[in-house]
Amino acid sequence: MLSNHLQNGIESDNLIWSRVPESDDTSTDGVGLLNSRRDGGGGVDSLDYEVIENYAYREELAHRGKLYVGYYVAVKWFFSLLIGIGTGLAAVFINLSVENFAGWKFALTFAIIQKSYFAGFIVYLLINLVLVFSSAYIITQFAPAAAGSGIPEIKGYLNGIDIPGTLLFRTLIGKIFGSIGSVGGGLALGKEGPLVHTGACIASLLGQGGSTKYHLNSRWPQLFKSDRDRRDLVTCGCAAGVAAAFRAPVGGVLFALEEVTSWWRSQLMWRVFFTSAIVAVVVRTAMGWCKSGICGHFGGGGFIIWDVSDGQDDYYFKELLPMAVIGVIGGLLGALFNQLTLYMTSWRRNSLHKRGNRVKIIEACIISCITSAISFGLPLLRKCSPCPESVAESGIECPRPPGMYGNYVNFYCKTDNEYNDLATIFFNTQDDAIRNLFSAKTMREFSAQSLLTFLAMFYTLAVVTFGTAVPAGQFVPGIMIGSTYGRLVGMFVVRFYKKLNIEEGTYALLGAASFLGGSMRMTVSLCVIMVEITNNLKLLPLIMLVLLISKAVGDAFNEGLYEVQARLKGIPLLESRPKYHMRQMVAKEACQSQKVISLPRVIRVADVASILGSNKHNGFPVIDHTRSGETLVIGLVLRSHLLVLLQSKVDFQHSPLPCDPSARNIRHSFSEFAKPVSSKGLCIEDIHLTSDDLEMYIDLAPFLNPSPYVVPEDMSLTKVYNLFRQLGLRHLFVVPRPSRVIGLITRKDLLIEENGESSAVEVQQSTSVRGRYSETTTTRMDATRPLLDDLLG
Repeated sequence: MLSNHLQNGIESDNLIWSRVPESDDTSTDGVGLLNSRRDGGGGVDSLDYEVIENYAYREELAHRGKLYVGYYVAVKWFFSLLIGIGTGLAAVFINLSVENFAGWKFALTFAIIQKSYFAGFIVYLLINLVLVFSSAYIITQFAPAAAGSGIPEIKGYLNGIDIPGTLLFRTLIGKIFGSIGSVGGGLALGKEGPLVHTGACIASLLGQGGSTKYHLNSRWPQLFKSDRDRRDLVTCGCAAGVAAAFRAPVGGVLFALEEVTSWWRSQLMWRVFFTSAIVAVVVRTAMGWCKSGICGHFGGGGFIIWDVSDGQDDYYFKELLPMAVIGVIGGLLGALFNQLTLYMTSWRRNSLHKRGNRVKIIEACIISCITSAISFGLPLLRKCSPCPESVAESGIECPRPPGMYGNYVNFYCKTDNEYNDLATIFFNTQDDAIRNLFSAKTMREFSAQSLLTFLAMFYTLAVVTFGTAVPAGQFVPGIMIGSTYGRLVGMFVVRFYKKLNIEEGTYALLGAASFLGGSMRMTVSLCVIMVEITNNLKLLPLIMLVLLISKAVGDAFNEGLYEVQARLKGIPLLESRPKYHMRQMVAKEACQSQKVISLPRVIRVADVASILGSNKHNGFPVIDHTRSGETLVIGLVLRSHLLVLLQSKVDFQHSPLPCDPSARNIRHSFSEFAKPVSSKGLCIEDIHLTSDDLEMYIDLAPFLNPSPYVVPEDMSLTKVYNLFRQLGLRHLFVVPRPSRVIGLITRKDLLIEENGESSAVEVQQSTSVRGRYSETTTTRMDATRPLLDDLLG
């Protein structure tokens, strides 16, 4: 009866909301939909986070003692240490490279413009062009999966989606060197998003023992072969990337919790926190090392972010209204930014990038030339301003000496006592430009005309640049955009409330937070990151205010930036909340699109090969018949496990009769069924079977999952959705409503001591309950050891 119901429409291996869209696009640059696999399936695949409790797993678990469990936990912590060190070193290398390339570029340009501004512009443009060309060439020819920020792909991976090429060694190399070229080349992009992807790649490579393709692997670290363990390592890598990018270890932990991961537990929290702390130590050590001046140009500029601890000490009730206005502006501009980048990326995918890699490189080079022309040319059209008298009292040098960069830049000025406010923002690295906009005690440094000009031009450049074939982050460009209009609002507030002690830099900080909140829709993690990078805890309530307002305004128009990009790339994310229309649907309605294929317990090898070759299902219910003729579903077998059995051939048998799994010698270890990370694994086309092999049989009982998750057919789809996402499932059986109950598990049944006994309170409660309900016939099931291992592992 149950088998017949399954045959009438249950799709056990794919729920309707996680089907992968089809596409003819064959690019893997992170802009278009991901390419199709060799077997004709979609470009992405689901991950198996569930523990397959087959006989191989149980036999392996039985041989593990306390010593092995301690070793297993110790290796996890050791890997967390290595992830923190590796990500911190990668961040140090990227920052030093970007700052030195930018430093050499500006030093050479400033030296040349003392004689000729045109010659200086040509040198400036050529240096940027070479850096951007190198980045685009690396991405298109070596590591297509390294394009973009990488956060949507990592978010998809932690959501249960495996995307080809996302966590490979060449992707890591492309991300590091591509980020150096794109950010050092002056594009309106940041390196913070790529650092998150870099940390995830380092974590994944450590978990699999290195790269087999490039012969950089070792066997001893290959302890974490399940998708479940790899997910934990990648989560540590994501947090480490944010901690390295902003020197914000707590913000990194919260970013991983709030934005990228879909599954969390307390043990993972400790390891993620430890990894972020290690990153902070590595970066702090690098900062101390660079204080001696051996790091070259801008040695500490990339690490010391934007300290505004000397800014506005307090705020007034009158300021809350303009601060709320900043939140509204951030929500509107952030939502508009998401929509415009969606249109631009769609146009690139459908019209431009289909023409090949040469077009992608040419596009990046053209955008580089336009960006260089704007950043160099617009300050030439702006009249210089005399240095304000208040600057001398604050200890800030105005203008900077000729050939120097930073605040109060003397660029195309007639006298030595003037500065160019537009060049102070445009003709600088992004870190220095933000530091200038955040600066305190520099009242009326920027004119409203210059801020509006920079806002319009940089906003446009950020929209156009995002989506090109280079590594691209949006944190720093978002901060620059927000701080520009934030400082503009601060100028009007200062003029309106003349007697109040107000700093324009404070409003620049709030503007940066509002735009990031309106675009990325983060709240808690972004609030902590902004506090950590500015070193001013007094502004925490104001940052919370603008973040809440900007997110609320942005949510009224569209989704967050990462969700929009993930949908455009064909990454089927399961969001934290189910869709509204799922409330009116039940589980049976969600699994009627395809017919499920069930397998008998003992099946011919030829039938297995035929089924695997004729469909793309990744999970198959296994059925068996009792002596009375009743059909029962005894478990779920994965496609990857069947392929391993076909390739090894050691489990083939001549008899079509089932064997006793408990008395049978299992010839496979549990790790043999693990799929290589970020890889498609085996294909049916890779397996060669002779005619004699095809006539033999396989007993699937020892290799199936005997305890898959099951829901009744009339369960609401909203409840099914929450169960599916919170447990990180890949398959979920839908069955008719059971006819009888054999047991009931409550919280008390799961509170088992190590010696198998319950506490005195539990015994007392159990006695009172049994005495009160002694007439009931419902029995209780003891919690099994595999269940506790799953809960505590």
